[in-house]
Amino acid sequence: MTQSNKRQQQAKVLRLFRQLHRQTGVLLFVFFAIVSITTILLGWKKNSGGMIQAKSYKGTSTNLRDWLPMDSLHTIACRVLHDSVSKDLSLELDRIDVRHDKGMVKFIFVDDFLGVQLDGATGELLHIEKRWSDLIEKIHDGSILDHYFNTSNDAFKLIYTTIMGVALMIFTVTGFWLWYGPKRMRKQ
Repeated sequence: MTQSNKRQQQAKVLRLFRQLHRQTGVLLFVFFAIVSITTILLGWKKNSGGMIQAKSYKGTSTNLRDWLPMDSLHTIACRVLHDSVSKDLSLELDRIDVRHDKGMVKFIFVDDFLGVQLDGATGELLHIEKRWSDLIEKIHDGSILDHYFNTSNDAFKLIYTTIMGVALMIFTVTGFWLWYGPKRMRKQ
């Protein structure tokens, strides 16, 4: 292959990569904006002064022997949620976050991204929180659609993360070649 043919072939590859880079960017612009904004918010959640993630309050005892049974704490958390927020909310739990080092337990409910922090020893309410960080995380990974459409197999999350992962790989490869290709051609 002659030097001229080799150069033409390299230029053709660069044009193809530039076109792929541009078209992928145009198609996925909104999604990249969402991922970048939610990444920043999630990175700052613990340093947001309670705006994104509420602080974890301290209970009276870190000794688990002093704590009420978990089923009693759960009953208290459900009562607090219904009495303080709304009787119409589902009491379905997303998870229970036990912070024995703080003497506190968080009951995190599926509906409306709400959490109730209780003193593990007394069952006293420490804090009711809107869990913005959980909402932002679900937007970030695409599982917000699974949440609202109540899918059990995370189909939207899998499709979204696959598309975004492949797109990021395409941007990485094409971006590298758009930077390196012209340098390589100039050297030759």
